[in-house]
Amino acid sequence: MKKMLSLLLASAMSLSLLAGCGGAPQTPPAQSNPPANGSNTSQGNTSTPEPATPAGPIKVAALSSGYETTYPGMWQEVCDAFTAETGVEVQLTLEKNLEDVIGPSMQGGDYPDVVLLATGREKGLTEQFIKDKLMTDITDVLSMTIPGENATVSSKLIPGFVGTNATNPYGDGKTYLAPMFYSPCGLFYNAGLFAEKGWTVPTTWDEMWELGDKAAAEDIALFTYPTTGYFDAFFYALMYSVGGADFFNQATSYAEGVWDTAEGQQCFDIVAKLAEYTAKVTPAQANESDFSQNQQLILDNKALFMPNGTWIVGEMADAPREDGFQWGMTALPAAQAGGAGASYAFLEQIWIPSGAANVDAAKQFVAYMYSDAAADIFLKGGAVQPINGIVEKLDGDNVMFYSIYDAGASAVVGIFSAYESVAGLGTVREVFFDPVNGLVSGNVTKDQWIADIKAASDEMRENLV
Repeated sequence: MKKMLSLLLASAMSLSLLAGCGGAPQTPPAQSNPPANGSNTSQGNTSTPEPATPAGPIKVAALSSGYETTYPGMWQEVCDAFTAETGVEVQLTLEKNLEDVIGPSMQGGDYPDVVLLATGREKGLTEQFIKDKLMTDITDVLSMTIPGENATVSSKLIPGFVGTNATNPYGDGKTYLAPMFYSPCGLFYNAGLFAEKGWTVPTTWDEMWELGDKAAAEDIALFTYPTTGYFDAFFYALMYSVGGADFFNQATSYAEGVWDTAEGQQCFDIVAKLAEYTAKVTPAQANESDFSQNQQLILDNKALFMPNGTWIVGEMADAPREDGFQWGMTALPAAQAGGAGASYAFLEQIWIPSGAANVDAAKQFVAYMYSDAAADIFLKGGAVQPINGIVEKLDGDNVMFYSIYDAGASAVVGIFSAYESVAGLGTVREVFFDPVNGLVSGNVTKDQWIADIKAASDEMRENLV
């Protein structure tokens, strides 16, 4: 496990070179930015003064996900523990459709003090707050002493999880989103079925296509996906496995001509071909209401692989399954024989709206998220914090999942750079990933998909925040 963690940290640190993707050109590597080095905030031990008695109560809005399904009451228990430690009361809003619940009140000027909602969601609420610069600078939280402990936030964070454009979206060295739960993402499958059939998990895309033909002969689709939103982690890992850090850096910052390169074309070719091997029922069920039916295809042996994160185990814990079913997870295959596969380290983010009424207390709450007490509660739901020593506390399926990097997969961290809101320009998901539904159904051609990405990338590049 120590070897796995070392590989993850080394890969994450190397990818911190991507931190400047979304701001001014030639932004220094994350290691030289204040939030990501050992002399200031990210890894320093110098704490900044915190309010002796933060005001309250505070309003916390969190997404209810598979973690909450695994351990109901997880978030309430953390909030209660924070109150017991600080005396600050918490009013918790916990919803699966969080954007729909808090959106109307925010339009009226009533904001939560803390929001747990990652980028990449269909509604794009977090991205909208980034684009409109409506988030509070929380760089100082990294140097705060965690309530109830002597350690600072930065001293407990795994290096590489702060300083990328997933936490520092403007390339100015300031942190606006704190990393919360992280999950190795990959292709999930029924290991029991593979054992029964004597099939080998593919390590290259050529092997993947060969397996797809074998499965098709038995009326099993090679691939499905819950919703197109799951292609973000998939595509990030694909870009990295095809072109390495340099191509990933250029692609996520919409570099001119990047999609005309051999690496860009290979990414498109793989996704388009994979669409041909995807279960045809997938697009109709690829929405926030029916996505679990696509996930069920894996449990019913109607499809072999789906992109997902470690939360899938809890999310489908009570779902029926074929006899002998056993969760398996693999990295995305290597682009060519002898190459390395890749697994995206998905991050959920926690942030403070600039319109929050209790910013000081909200920062205390964010700092508390990295306490041992909070981390232990989150682990009951399978939610893993990016803090030192957390991997040693894992058990069950999580040991296998988080060992994916120990098996040689490259760890991928970072997201597409943020850009200003422009009339007619969609979100990254709308431009890059939603059209996959059309590729599968035949309503969108590969050439049209690529042309739209190129046109949108030009606008994105011109309007970086």
